[in-house]
Amino acid sequence: MTSPMYSNSVPVFKQMLIALRTILGKADTHLAGKSIDPAALLQARLYLDMFPLVKQVQIAADFARGVSARLAGVDVPVFDGNEQTIADLDRLLEKSLAFLDGLDSTSFSGSESKEIVLRPGTPKEKKLSGQVYLSNYGLPQFFFHVTTAYAILRHNGLDIGKRDYMGAY
Repeated sequence: MTSPMYSNSVPVFKQMLIALRTILGKADTHLAGKSIDPAALLQARLYLDMFPLVKQVQIAADFARGVSARLAGVDVPVFDGNEQTIADLDRLLEKSLAFLDGLDSTSFSGSESKEIVLRPGTPKEKKLSGQVYLSNYGLPQFFFHVTTAYAILRHNGLDIGKRDYMGAY
């Protein structure tokens, strides 16, 4: 039987990352058709003090990999974070999905009670059970950045809706 911790993390991350890849593909087509510089969209923000689109996508991918890796008890893969184009972001999402596909669902068994330490060795260190880490920290963080990326794209004229955001489920 598959661990509920696996079922409530990896398939959810995959669904949303695939949807984000699809939306970014639509953005690339939209930009080419309108002769808009892709760099302008990649640096677009909802507000001045928020991260731009490129960073929102990077952080979403980081959370998907990081949360899953910690729960599975494997090393968190680290990528450069120097994506400059939509094609770069597509490759980042592709690599993140490949990592998720490579995780063994049995490695999530018992992870609900595993201790996860956030910001170890700093004054902001916090210890959470795996269940709290996933439900109250990891998934909300992930969805915040996916949703913000979607909102930036929609705000900048991309014709997308809830079906695009949700992807296939």
